[in-house]
This record gives sequence, structure tokens and C-alpha cells, in this order.
Amino acid sequence: MFGLWKTWKALEAKGIMGINRRNADYVLKYNKRHLYPIVDDKIITKGRAIEAGIAVPEMYGIIDTEKGIEKLRDIIGDRPDFVVKPAQGAGGDGILVIADRFEDKYKTVSGKIISHEEIEQQISSILSGLYSLGGLRDRALIEYRVTPDQIFKSISYEGVPDIRIIVLMGYPVMAMLRLPTRQSGGKANLHQGAIGVGVDLATGITLQGTWLNNKISKHPDTTNAVDGVQLPNWDGFMKLAAGCYELCGLGYIGVDMVLDQDKGPLILELNARPGLNIQIANDSGLTHRAHAVEARLAELAKQDIKETPEERVRFSQELFGHVPSKA
Repeated sequence: MFGLWKTWKALEAKGIMGINRRNADYVLKYNKRHLYPIVDDKIITKGRAIEAGIAVPEMYGIIDTEKGIEKLRDIIGDRPDFVVKPAQGAGGDGILVIADRFEDKYKTVSGKIISHEEIEQQISSILSGLYSLGGLRDRALIEYRVTPDQIFKSISYEGVPDIRIIVLMGYPVMAMLRLPTRQSGGKANLHQGAIGVGVDLATGITLQGTWLNNKISKHPDTTNAVDGVQLPNWDGFMKLAAGCYELCGLGYIGVDMVLDQDKGPLILELNARPGLNIQIANDSGLTHRAHAVEARLAELAKQDIKETPEERVRFSQELFGHVPSKA
């Protein structure tokens, strides 16, 4: 019992945030319930982003009824690759990534050959609510398949790595690069076996990694080091993340982005209940950083000042970065 108490005190001293604190002090406090559909439905999120001039993967079409599945061939056309995903899915479940064509069939990102009918069955499952939050009926969207920047080639197994930045009231507080593995089936989802790698907010240089809740230094499939990698256009990612506060109105969010080799940074989705493993990847707690942002907001409120996304990014980089920002 004493050992558990000591462990708890050590975690508290480091500012490690638990689920109860996250939910009570941040999710419930800063995220108004009526705004949840903006982030819980990827189609709504994408529409809001396009209106705001924020880059997102192009949407080819939406299927919202069983009858609508007949439109699939027209939506796909002669495109060799595309992605099918549930509008209200979570954790990467239900996503089907087609990487190429093979005669009259399709090849998934893992190399599996599937038929057109199997894609239709997947869409039918999506519509039934199999992958949606709460099991409610859903919509399927067919969109552009991101081609990862070549910088990730040595530290990722298939799939598309993504970058998550936790944002509190428009201030980025912590970042993580998520790398697909063989175990995760090429998906960048930690609970399926992807790697989480901390990222220095000031520079965009990767730090240590975490895999299945254990600290690691190398990718298990490529055996290359995951730390010390400079992510391109880091300030662009930070500004995109900070601007998502105005986009959705939610105060505590996880912003998931990708780096396409041709289109640059793209917003994938927003999450109103971002997970806490990001703390392991950064070897740092969220609580102290969140308190610093709240103190900043209180100070600015006294002066009736609201900072721009660029100013918020600068504050976060200077306070939370391992290396002072030159921005």
C-alpha cells in the first residue's frame, strides 16, 4: 500500500494527468456538449476545415444509405488508391485503405487482395454503426489516400504516420508522432500496436518512443532509431493545431495531422477526448503544462487581451519546448 502511495505521489509531482482529471478538469470544463458533433463526425470536421481554408485530404464522396452503395463505382472511378472510413469512427476502427488495383480487384495497404463486393460489405458495416461512437447509424466517406513524406520511410511500417498535438484553449501543450508497425496493421493507432514518439514543441525534433506502454529507442520493424528526426514544416503543424480552436470551439482537443509528400500538412481529424499515452512518449506530464496555459489565460483576461494562433504557438514553444524556439 505504501509503495502504491509513493508511486502516486511521484506521478503527481511529475504532473502526470490521469483519466479522471482529464475528464473533470479539462474535457467537461472546456468542451461544450453541443459542439461535440463538429469533431465526432469527420464529414462535419472536414467541411468546417474547408470553409476555414485549412487543408484536408480531398473527399471523393459520401455514402449514407444501403441504396447509396451502388454509387461506389462512380465515386471511385479509375482511381488506383483511396480510403474508406466511418464518419463517426474512433481509434482507427473500420478504416479501409486501398493502395492499388490488381486486375478487377483491389490491393490494401497491407498487400491483401479484396474484391469490390468486399468493399461494399465494409461500407454496409459502417452504415450499420458497427464502428461508430455509441453504435448509432453512420455514414461512409471515400477520400484521398495520403502518401507519407519520404522522411518517414525509415521509421514507419506501411500505412501513414500522423502527428497529434494536444491543444488547450488554442495553446499547443504536447505533441506526438504516431508510427505504424507490423503489429498495428499499418495503422497509426497506439491501442492497435503503433509507436508513439514524443516531439519537441520548439523544434519538431522527435524524442523517445513508447510501444505497448514500454519505452523504446528503435522501430521494431525497421530497427532504425525513432529519436532525433527533424519533422519538416514544424511551425506549420503548430499553427494548424492552434487554429483548430477557432475552427471547432472546443477548448481541449487532440489535433491529428499528416504530412503528405505532395500536399504538405493536412488535418485528418479532431478528438475531444485525446488519450494520455502522449505523456509516456514525452516523459512529461500534461498537468503542469495545462496549469501554465490556464495561468496565461487568467493573466491575459485581466488585460482584456486575446492572443492570435501565432502568438499562442510562440508562447507554447518558449515555455514547453526542450530547446527555445527561434520563431
